[in-house]
Order: sequence, then structure tokens, then C-alpha cells
Amino acid sequence: MKQPPTTLLSFCGRPLSAEQLTLIQSIAEDFSGLGRTEIANTVCELLQWVRPTGKPKTLECRAFLESLQADGLIRLPPLRAQRRRGEQGVPAPTPLGEFGAPMEGSLKEFGPPQLESVSSPADQALWREWMQRYHYLGYRIPFGAHLRYFVRVMTPQPIRVGALQFSSPAWRMAARENWIGWSEQARRLNLQRVVSNSRFLILPWVRIANLASSALALAARRLPDDWQARYRIRPVLLETLVDPARFAGTCYRAANWIKVGQTTGRGRQDRNHQRHGACPKAIFLYPLTPQVRQELGMEIAP
Repeated sequence: MKQPPTTLLSFCGRPLSAEQLTLIQSIAEDFSGLGRTEIANTVCELLQWVRPTGKPKTLECRAFLESLQADGLIRLPPLRAQRRRGEQGVPAPTPLGEFGAPMEGSLKEFGPPQLESVSSPADQALWREWMQRYHYLGYRIPFGAHLRYFVRVMTPQPIRVGALQFSSPAWRMAARENWIGWSEQARRLNLQRVVSNSRFLILPWVRIANLASSALALAARRLPDDWQARYRIRPVLLETLVDPARFAGTCYRAANWIKVGQTTGRGRQDRNHQRHGACPKAIFLYPLTPQVRQELGMEIAP
């Protein structure tokens, strides 16, 4: 990899620091299995390269990344064939994703749960298939940065019993903002220190008491190190949304997450308030540090 040129690089008129270039190089290397647009989305999320509406500058970022590659500063994945219109990348069913044998009992009977990073192509495929088959939201390509895990128990032998995904936070949620008490400047600077638990699945044939809350507690302890190692940003707050029409959020409450309010029901893409109140979700937060409000409220970059 070439060294940066002596003249300053810039994106949309803003100088690019050596630290930002290092982060971009790391993302391009770590996410070499993703497409260029997905990598550009991740970079925009982490560096807050967004328009005044909050929409990421994906097209400009992708062009910038390709110029960095032309200069020998990063290596991007090969261009992909364009997906046909209407094709959503929904995973096809396989025998590995079929309904499993019932598992029921106490957590003590099955041994302590563990988290397992989803890394290999085969594991990624199984994770996607389980989400598509058994999670009520199905599988969706995540927006921006994300990490995935399997949940497994160890007795009588190691077996996967669930799956988790953590990804970039919601752009705005009034109840979250009120709980933190941050200014607009602080929110823009520190939003990427918030991470969303965007998927959580205990497989439907698994009925192990306290498994879900124990898995959430494990994730809260492990995620900060994993996220920092991958993205060079250490999260200080977790968030999740719970559909009250389906769930009471019992496992989150048992894992000491805090309910702070509910969403407007619009969703990330509803910029014109066309779906206001359509399907509000309960907002739960989990502080990862005792001084989370002070850390997120800082108006200078940490």
C-alpha cells in the first residue's frame, strides 16, 4: 500500500486526516467481501459524511474511494454485476436452516451460553437464512457498520441456539436524545458511539429459561472491544427497538436495559413524515459506561 501524498487529501472540500485515511483503509480491507457501495455506506456512517437531511453521501464517497484506489492508497473489491430490479438478496432455504430438535430446560442444564463471531461465508449464509426464516422482520442487508454473532450453549455439546446483530444507530430518536440530553453538535460528533442491537433471535425450537437475557449481558460485555477493534470507535451506549404489538421487552428488562420511550413509527427512510405514528416501537437503551451522558454530551471530538 502506498504512503499518503504530501498534499492533503480532501473529501467534499474537507481535509482528510491521517487517522481517517487509516480507518478507510481498515474498512476496505476488513469488508473486502462486501460491494463498493456497502463499503461507502459504512465509511459515511463512521465519518458522518452526510447531507443536512442526514442521508449519507454514498455516491460521492464511492467516487472518492475509487480515486484512493487509483492512487494506490486502498484496495477495493472488484465491481459486481448489478442486481436485477426487485431482487433483494433473500437467502434460499437449505437443510442446515431447517427446524431443529426441541431444547427445553434451565440454563444451568445446558451450560453457560457463549457468543461466536459470524465470520466464514458458510456461517454468514446460515445466519442470514435463520433470520429470514425465523425472525419476524426477516433478513435485510444492514446499513453501514455491523457485527454479527451466534449464541450457543455448551452442554451436552456445543450447539447454536440463537443469533444477534449490532449495527449503526438510528439517525434521530427524540426519546433517546432527551434521555442523553445532548445538543445537536454533540449528537453529530458522538452518534457513532451508539450501536443498535438491530436483530436478536432465539431459535423457535429453543426454550431455555433466562437464555435471552444472559446472551444480551454477554453481548454488552464483549461488543465494545469487538466494535473498537473493527471500527476504531468505542461504543458507550446500546439501543434497540421492540415492537410492543409482539413483545414486552422482557429479556431486555431482565438484562437491565432501560425503556426510555417510543419512536414516531416513521423509520430511517421516511424523510417526509408520511408514516408518522404508523408502527411505533419501544426504545430500550443500555449504558456501557457509568458516565455515558457526559461522554455523549461532549461537544468536542473524543
